[in-house]
Amino acid sequence: MEDNVVYIGTKPVMNYVLAVVTQFNAGAKEVCIRARGKTIVRAVDTAEITVRQFLTDVDKKEVSISTEAVETDAGPANVSVIQIVLSRK
Repeated sequence: MEDNVVYIGTKPVMNYVLAVVTQFNAGAKEVCIRARGKTIVRAVDTAEITVRQFLTDVDKKEVSISTEAVETDAGPANVSVIQIVLSRK
């Protein structure tokens, strides 16, 4: 499933919705949306817009949250991570 991961960054939400829709149209049975820190909001928006407006035959299969340790200029810091798996019904 590593090929079917959409990493969320700072682009507009519709860019990521298009990426998810493209993955499903290419034949993927599952697509994972993954985000860290402040982009978690954009990941949730991407999943909701995809499921509600574009792909009604896709459902949220799994939502998992965790914390990753990252190195910053000020030393180590913990960053929240969300992973949303969408799959065809």
